[in-house]
Amino acid sequence: MCGRFVITSPPEALRQIFGYLEQPNFPPRFNVAPTQPIPVIVIENGHRHFRLMRWGLLPAWVKDPRKFSLLINARAETVTEKPAFKNAIKRRRCLIPADGYYEWQASGRHKRPYFIHRRDGAPIGLAGLAETWIGPNGEELDTVAIVTAPASADLAVLHHRVPVTIAPDDFERWLDCGAQDVDAVMSLLRAPDEGEFVWHEVSTRVNRVANDDAQLILPITAQEREAEQPKPAKKMSPRKPAPAAPDDGQGSLF
Repeated sequence: MCGRFVITSPPEALRQIFGYLEQPNFPPRFNVAPTQPIPVIVIENGHRHFRLMRWGLLPAWVKDPRKFSLLINARAETVTEKPAFKNAIKRRRCLIPADGYYEWQASGRHKRPYFIHRRDGAPIGLAGLAETWIGPNGEELDTVAIVTAPASADLAVLHHRVPVTIAPDDFERWLDCGAQDVDAVMSLLRAPDEGEFVWHEVSTRVNRVANDDAQLILPITAQEREAEQPKPAKKMSPRKPAPAAPDDGQGSLF
């Protein structure tokens, strides 16, 4: 799955790679989390555009968002069948620029975070599906989910699913919903090739959404890892029962 990701490339570099018309300026993000606004690239009127959308797809047919589960990921195997995604895969495919993402691996009773990125350090385009939800008062909310696929053998040691990344040569094919039908793009919804991505363990500071700094993606040292290990709970000595008070003949409620 994909529950946190990173955007660190300069805005102009991303603009050149993804080819959108706008020239947005935004700071690097080291801990992007669900429900936050994220950069999204779409095709509108034949041109690529930069948009901000809430991470967590909300289908147009939802009546009350408070009663609908947050959809941050969409499984590639079922996007053409699930009511929440089957319209978006046909008409509202998009790309989400990123420089890597986090995954958590079970380690005993706890989970350790890892930062995953391309071996060559290049930015990636995550496959996304978008929907615009319109509320009862006419309010509009653009939302998006990241498509995931079964992990390749190397990445499966961390998690059995990975976000789908679209190669730059396939950006147009994925984005152009008018010229490319669903069958023509389904082959793109697969895991990266083995060896394409590398990873390293990072600090559990990434667990807190409030932490958003460059230290999060640095490899953790053995000393730092030791300091983050949960301390064993102290055993409490059994308390000696208090001596019984002499019976004074008066009843008590306590």
